This record gives sequence, C-alpha cells and structure tokens, in this order.
Amino acid sequence: MIDLHSHSTASDGTYTPAELVRHAAEKQVRVMALTDHDNVDGLVEAQEEAKKQGIIFVPGIEINIEWPTGEFHLLGLGLKQVSKELAQIIQFLEDGRIERNLEMVRKLRENGVNITFEEVQERFNTKTIGRPHFAQYMEEKGYIRRRQQAFDQYFAKGRPCYVDRKGADLEESVKAILTSGGIPVQAHPLSIYVAWGKLEDKIKEIQQTGVQGLEAWHPGARVAEAERLEEMAHRLGMIATAGSDFHGEKVRADRHLGFTSGKHPIPDRFWDNELCPKLRTVHGSDDLTFTL
Repeated sequence: MIDLHSHSTASDGTYTPAELVRHAAEKQVRVMALTDHDNVDGLVEAQEEAKKQGIIFVPGIEINIEWPTGEFHLLGLGLKQVSKELAQIIQFLEDGRIERNLEMVRKLRENGVNITFEEVQERFNTKTIGRPHFAQYMEEKGYIRRRQQAFDQYFAKGRPCYVDRKGADLEESVKAILTSGGIPVQAHPLSIYVAWGKLEDKIKEIQQTGVQGLEAWHPGARVAEAERLEEMAHRLGMIATAGSDFHGEKVRADRHLGFTSGKHPIPDRFWDNELCPKLRTVHGSDDLTFTL
C-alpha cells in the first residue's frame, strides 16, 4: 500500500516520527510520506527509521495557505532540503501560530479555562501547537469530557475562543516547495469550499501558480467524489495523489495508514504514476534523501 499524507507528533499526530514509520511497516505500507503541518522537524527521524524498515520514504510538508473560503493546504512531496524560501515560510507560520495560541489562551482564561500556553507547550513538546493540543490538554485537566467538546464549545468558528490563523501566500509556497526539491500538490481540494460547477476552473487557476498535483483521494471525500477528482486531475495534466491524512488512533480515529476514501486501500498506481519518476528526476536517483 501507499500513503502520501500522514502526521506525527512533530505537528498534531499522536505517533512520534519513528513510531509512525514502524506502524506503517506493521500495516505493510511500502511507500509513505510524512507531511506534518508547517514544519519539517520529524523528517530526518522518520527517514532513518524508514531505511531500517525497508519503506520508501517521501519527505514532505503540509503548508497552510491564505485563502478566502474554507481551508487550503498545500503538500510538498519529496523535499530534498529546506530552501531559504521554505525556511522563511515556516518561520512566518510559526510566528503566526504563536500569536494565535496566545490569543486563544487569553480568551480561554476569560471563559474560565485557567491554563497557560507554557503548560501546553511543555505537555506536547512541539513547535506546532494548535487547537487539537489545547483540546487534549483541556480533556486531561478535566475542563471537558471529550476533545470534540473543546471545538463545539470553544474553538469552532463563531465560538468564544476562536481565533483566525495566518496562512502563507500560495505562489510563494509553491516556489518554496520547488526550490526545496519537492512537488507542490493541492491537499483535499474539496476543503476550499468551491461548488463542483466552479471547482475545475478554480483548480485551473491554482495550477497556474505552479501546483502540479491534486490529492484526489482523501478520507474527507466520498468515493464518487474522489473518482471525479482523479478524472479532473488527468484532464488538467496534474498528478493525482492519495493519502490517509492519518494522525493516530486518538485523533480522527476513523483514518488508517494506507487507506483513503471509502476506507479503500491506496493502490500502487499512486506511486507508480508520474509522481515517482518526477521525484526521481528531481533527486537524481531512487533515493529521496532529505537533508536538514
């Protein structure tokens, strides 16, 4: 099986990078990408474990993009290094995330949740603290009974502790991925909240910025929608990819490594299509080694 979208404790997953790779080996995944949110901190650890486990490892990242509707995430698959451009975007997003978290803490305390940002940082030991971490910590401290309650009561848009987050510029992010040796892929395209009648034209616009791939198969899409997106990618000359967006059993427990829309196992064609030879060409070999 293949999986080109997963997360570790370097962002909001529940497995460390090495644990995630060992879990993939147990599930007989032969090609996997680690695509943590807005950082590359787990890539070297995961890469080293993948070599031990005999897994083809695709170093990646998932960048939050500034977008007027819904949510736009951009995957960078097959990174060779962190270019100057990518380092700047990572720092910009990290600074924005800290500002957002401090404002969320202020609002939480106004609403009777007496925690500090430092407590949450110490508990999770990652630079990409976000709402899922706050929700878990609030559950552990007894402020809520289950994590979803934190979103329903505090963090969802329109709730008292919601704070907008900064996104990176799309064209700058595409350039940053390309200069780092990666392939830019639009993640879970239905999340940008564009109606089907207008979606292909919008994706054509996005393609003009240099985005080369479309994550057609994602657990957030129904099978019929995923099939439609894959056909769209082929029509537009884009690479169709597939992923589980796996975070671990404690977060989005319905998602499993190597499985995607409709709980279908991800077949070899999503690695053996244009993506694999393109990455090999960029890296100059079969070894997609990432270097910090």
